[in-house]
Amino acid sequence: MALFLEFLTQQWVLFAALLAVVIMLIMHEARKSGPALSPQQAINLANSEDGVFVDLRDAADFKAGHIVDAIHIPATKVSARIGELEKYRERPIILVCKMGQSAGAVGKQLKAAGFTRVYKMAGGMLEWTNLQLPTVK
Repeated sequence: MALFLEFLTQQWVLFAALLAVVIMLIMHEARKSGPALSPQQAINLANSEDGVFVDLRDAADFKAGHIVDAIHIPATKVSARIGELEKYRERPIILVCKMGQSAGAVGKQLKAAGFTRVYKMAGGMLEWTNLQLPTVK
């Protein structure tokens, strides 16, 4: 630990540059996958702009409970089933996964395919159920 502190005091410019690059990388990656919305913001967007929820969880989780009118496309099959989302190209697409972490990778795929209004729901279905929002089985 003493060597690390000595390195920081002698090479603080290098450390600051490394820290800046890491922060920029994280921000860039987060922006590529689409902005994150809270469940309340997602509901407002879906209601006001006719947005669509896309549930990325596996079939068992989807059957256990999902958002009303959500489209079920497992995250592993998005590239093969991207054509199903073509009719929603101009509408907001809100990606929902289990805990809000795997939606980012799918968001990048959709952005690369030309979808411009892609959002991910922060906290995923875990947050949705914690807020006691309605689900259907």
